[in-house]
Amino acid sequence: MHRRGVGLAAFDRQEQSQRSFAELSSALSQSQVDHLHLQLNQFRTSLAHFATTHRNSIKNDPSFRYAFQQMCSSIGVDPLAGPRKGGWWAELLGLGDWQYELGVQIIDVCVSTRERNGGLIEMSELIRLVSKLRGVSEGAITEDDIVRSVKTLQPLGAGYQIVEIGGTKMVRSVMKQLDEDQTVILSIAQEEGGRVIEDMLIHRKGWTRDRARAALENMLLRDGLCWLDEQDERSGRAYWIPSAMQWDL
Repeated sequence: MHRRGVGLAAFDRQEQSQRSFAELSSALSQSQVDHLHLQLNQFRTSLAHFATTHRNSIKNDPSFRYAFQQMCSSIGVDPLAGPRKGGWWAELLGLGDWQYELGVQIIDVCVSTRERNGGLIEMSELIRLVSKLRGVSEGAITEDDIVRSVKTLQPLGAGYQIVEIGGTKMVRSVMKQLDEDQTVILSIAQEEGGRVIEDMLIHRKGWTRDRARAALENMLLRDGLCWLDEQDERSGRAYWIPSAMQWDL
């Protein structure tokens, strides 16, 4: 009986030790949570001060804006993502609407130029036209700004996407994929200022005349990506790709 008593006492001590460890663990966890809340509050206060001081620079200086975005990205914050995605970061900085405003202007330019370029516009041309629409100087809107805004437009399901053709970035605003032949034609058009003829495809790419004509006619009639000039001074018949041309608008 004496040995059994010792066993029960040991069991009681073990239970008491477990309770003590649990209480200590709970106290430590609460302390860590409190410390984290304190750090977040301090960070929020610092960010509010930064926003008040540098808001105009973030909006108007592309270099400063890019550096700010990189800094925020390193800590998993996207204050320019808009109120819904950016949460109180966007609300605090007052910058969330800036990205969406830019997105609306991108849509405006893409839609207004779609009739002539078939829904495919060079990145540099888009930046130029958006800058003109916003009434800002060249360089105020960067390629990074456009890329970020186009990403916010993708959930709309309207086909907005960044594509690269022949080393040139372009923005597509229609729900259709370019096939391989169209990509080749667009690449040549960029080299030639927008003008493409069948012989270019035959001599440079080794295509048959039937293939060259079919690809160009598909772009003309099916996809609306080019115009036909049947009175071309050099060859008599040439196709012009508006998305590879420079427009003085």
